[in-house]
Amino acid sequence: MIILGVDPGTLVTGYGVIETSGKGQSSFRAIEFGTIESKKISSMPKRLGTIFTRIGAVIKRNSPDEFAIETAFYDKNAQSAMKLGQARGVALVAAQLAEIEIAEYAPRVIKKAVTGNGNADKSQVEFMVRRLLNLAEHDRKLADAYDALAIAITHALRRGTGSKSSKSWKDFVANNPERIKK
Repeated sequence: MIILGVDPGTLVTGYGVIETSGKGQSSFRAIEFGTIESKKISSMPKRLGTIFTRIGAVIKRNSPDEFAIETAFYDKNAQSAMKLGQARGVALVAAQLAEIEIAEYAPRVIKKAVTGNGNADKSQVEFMVRRLLNLAEHDRKLADAYDALAIAITHALRRGTGSKSSKSWKDFVANNPERIKK
């Protein structure tokens, strides 16, 4: 299964495409990841157009089966929240027009899924994403791309294409033998 994760932003939008074969966390493979930077574009409509066009191009290149995006979070600044909502909107429209199944995850859910800690910071998320996808250390400016990869990983885990969910430790061990150290 191919999953496109998107970390929306009006200045920098991260995207990450992974493939998973459904045999635990070791089955994740990064296909493509990067950022869409629109800092130098002065008008909001042009920024949104750039995000829409570039996400559409990523979709066309990779033909993802599913699309996952971070939910909007509410900040003290209403203007920032509105701008973030617009970036989310154009990314969602790009996925919808491509008729891809869409899922949304809260930031705390993503952090918990990838690091085990819902309050993890960006460096912890990046470390775990690099470890899960066996990626070399990259330039720090790709933090938004690592966040997008984390969103895609979260979706894979939540959809059961990664490790299976378990109701008890006994079930966890039975469902995820590759994650148990002996």
